[in-house]
Amino acid sequence: MLRVEDITTYYGNSQALFGMSLEVNDGEVVTLMGRNGMGKTTTVRSIIGFTPARTGEISFEGHRTEKWPAYRVAQAGVGLVPEGRQIFPNLSVHENLFATSANRREVDSPWTLERVYDLFPRLAERRNHMGDQISGGEQQMVAIGRALATNPKLLILDEATEGLAPLIQEEIWNVLENLKRAGQSILVIDKDVDALMMLADRHYFVQNGKVGWSGTSAELRDNSEIVEKYLGI
Repeated sequence: MLRVEDITTYYGNSQALFGMSLEVNDGEVVTLMGRNGMGKTTTVRSIIGFTPARTGEISFEGHRTEKWPAYRVAQAGVGLVPEGRQIFPNLSVHENLFATSANRREVDSPWTLERVYDLFPRLAERRNHMGDQISGGEQQMVAIGRALATNPKLLILDEATEGLAPLIQEEIWNVLENLKRAGQSILVIDKDVDALMMLADRHYFVQNGKVGWSGTSAELRDNSEIVEKYLGI
């Protein structure tokens, strides 16, 4: 579904990615892990088109996308839950969700606002609250619901549970597990290795703007030193 091949990405004259490569297959859950500043968010920004790759190739469902503007990548079926949530503070919960709601691919059972409310009952209770009147955990639910309302083929979550209370983190992981069971393709960045090993099929550890190690959850369990090498302080 998604293929990133040997991309380099820059912020001005500062190079952030040095030959980054990864793949996400249909129905897979794949992770990006690594210390802060290693290039995880830049990889996402390159996929989406916010910070285009200077060299290398990005393809989505067989179409080259590295030169596409972000709106076209989104229309092709990539839904993003950005780092920091970035919901509209001056819109209500319902308006935040409605603003992105679309079924461009005319799927048979699309994500509607009512389906999002079924997934996150707390949002149904808060639907008339403004974006800056709800908790951080509720904002993350809105961000996930907003991305799902676009009916994405691939859902990307940047820092899925960062800064959230443990009970909210558990709820988010349960939601992602349910989405996986339903066949949703997911690329997720997070630091909770144990939760990610239970959820994901494959993992990429990023170091200095490129992949340092990749493998399955079973392979990661058998190589405990990998976590220390790429996430340890």
